[in-house]
Amino acid sequence: MSNFWKRTIFGALYVAVLLGCVLWCKYSFLALMCLLTGGMTAEFLHITMGCRYKYSQILTILGGVSFFVLVWCVRAIPVVTAKYCLLAFVPLLVVMVNSIYVKDKTSYGQFANLYTSILYIAIPMAVTNFLVMDSSGNYNGLLLIYFFILIWTSDIGAYLFGMAFGQKYGKKLCPNISPKKSWVGFWGGFACTIAVSLAMYFSNFWNEVGILSFTWYHSVILAILIDVFGVYGDLFESLWKRHYDVKDSGNIIPGHGGLLDRLDSTIFAVPVGITYLALFNLI
Repeated sequence: MSNFWKRTIFGALYVAVLLGCVLWCKYSFLALMCLLTGGMTAEFLHITMGCRYKYSQILTILGGVSFFVLVWCVRAIPVVTAKYCLLAFVPLLVVMVNSIYVKDKTSYGQFANLYTSILYIAIPMAVTNFLVMDSSGNYNGLLLIYFFILIWTSDIGAYLFGMAFGQKYGKKLCPNISPKKSWVGFWGGFACTIAVSLAMYFSNFWNEVGILSFTWYHSVILAILIDVFGVYGDLFESLWKRHYDVKDSGNIIPGHGGLLDRLDSTIFAVPVGITYLALFNLI
């Protein structure tokens, strides 16, 4: 199978599973996000730590998933109040206490990567619960889908403009981290994201389902934030991979690499978008 068809088929399957789980119900959303959180954490730790301190890595993965489940319970089950979020410190403390008893401390500095994975992956993923559920536990995954569409538009627009014009004209965006990314691609993705956000805002579907209850300029600002921080998320992951001389974070999606490769933009863009909507009481 050619690389083109491999990327197309498995990319379509990935999107179908993602959309299906997010749209179905809050339990399929929980299962999907636990899988993604655990998978991305495992990939990040494999990049930064290899096979060293495997038991501590497993504890960290379980801790990150547990943190997501805890926040999900606070949002999904009304009787579980916000005070139970304090239990989120338990997984992190377990990892820290475990580090004391590790016999081989020759590479002890690598334990910082365990805590980084919680901050980098588990916390941003847990924040998505505030986008799909209200304080009464009512679930609606469409706003998260809206976020995904903007992120994918940014990626596709940047790729098309970058390949068509960015390799010949203009300067590179960040050549020391990602040599192929260009300013032409960035502005192309930027324009596409704003255009799609406005098209969705004026679309009857999104208005009828009550997702875009905010004004058009909030929609544009949200698109700008998602585009810019999505790019930063992509560059941040590329920085880690370049430092450790790794091409892909994994190979779970044939032709596309790992989960972290596919969701690096999401980890930055979605929490920033949620924060903006929350600050203006739009969710």
